Amino acid sequence: MNRLFLACCLSCAVLLGCSSPDVTKLEEGLALMLNSFPGDTGIYVKHLGSGKEIAIRADSLFPTASMIKVPIMLKIFDRIDKGELTYQQELIYKDSLFYSDEDIVGEFRDSASVFLSEAAMLSISNSDNTASLWLQELAGTGVAINQWLHDHGFKGTRMNSRTPLRRGDWEKYGWGQTTPREMARLVEMIRNGEAVSPAASEEMYRVLTRSYWNDEALSQIPPYVQVASKQGAVSASKSEVVLVNAPSGDYLFCIITNNQADTRWEYDNQGAVLIRAVSKLLWDTFEPNQPYTPTEGFDRYNGSN
Repeated sequence: MNRLFLACCLSCAVLLGCSSPDVTKLEEGLALMLNSFPGDTGIYVKHLGSGKEIAIRADSLFPTASMIKVPIMLKIFDRIDKGELTYQQELIYKDSLFYSDEDIVGEFRDSASVFLSEAAMLSISNSDNTASLWLQELAGTGVAINQWLHDHGFKGTRMNSRTPLRRGDWEKYGWGQTTPREMARLVEMIRNGEAVSPAASEEMYRVLTRSYWNDEALSQIPPYVQVASKQGAVSASKSEVVLVNAPSGDYLFCIITNNQADTRWEYDNQGAVLIRAVSKLLWDTFEPNQPYTPTEGFDRYNGSN
């Protein structure tokens, strides 16, 4: 099944990615990829220069996994903008904050200090869960984060974990829930200087361009092109929101899977394969004169080894 699905994705990317940009053909190719996937899928794509959009189950609810860290960051910056926090304030880590020994912050000794700016960077760039849960509390908990989302017109995106009255949603979706369209809109707001304030948006965008996790969507985009992104993954759901500062014009997409048949934590997990194939198809479609394929030997530096 993995090889068959991979062959389908690669064939679609080759056939549709070598022609001149054609949104109709692109939508057909994306639909073929998503509809052949063994699980639930949704995607939202927007070419920011032309305003052209593609939406396939883009308003369906999916788990956010670690993409919920974008709303956490937004509310942290909202509190900074209001003078309730400062970006360079010193935080003191306590053992009671520990979540996982896979996290950088989780390895801190009790009473260690870290700047808020560093915790925010680790939450997004390394997807550090201990840092993110700490920031969730500093943001005012899920209650304050959800209020910000509500106030800014987001109907589907919500924080569930450690948030009163959301246990049922937590059991269904995990840490958070969103739609591909809404998660893409959050990142577009940041890119356009419309999230919290222009200055806050600019710093948040810088943070989003420093992802450590580049094995999926980012691996199919040339390394010399700036990309803002956030990844999410649990065993049955893979997701990524990506804004590419492409030479021919910025484009944005968010793809999410759920209820995957393939729950392995391997490089060739079907969700990861799908995200790579979608990213390649979008790059080759929007940048037909600048084809890109990862350099031979790149597999030494990613999760395929």
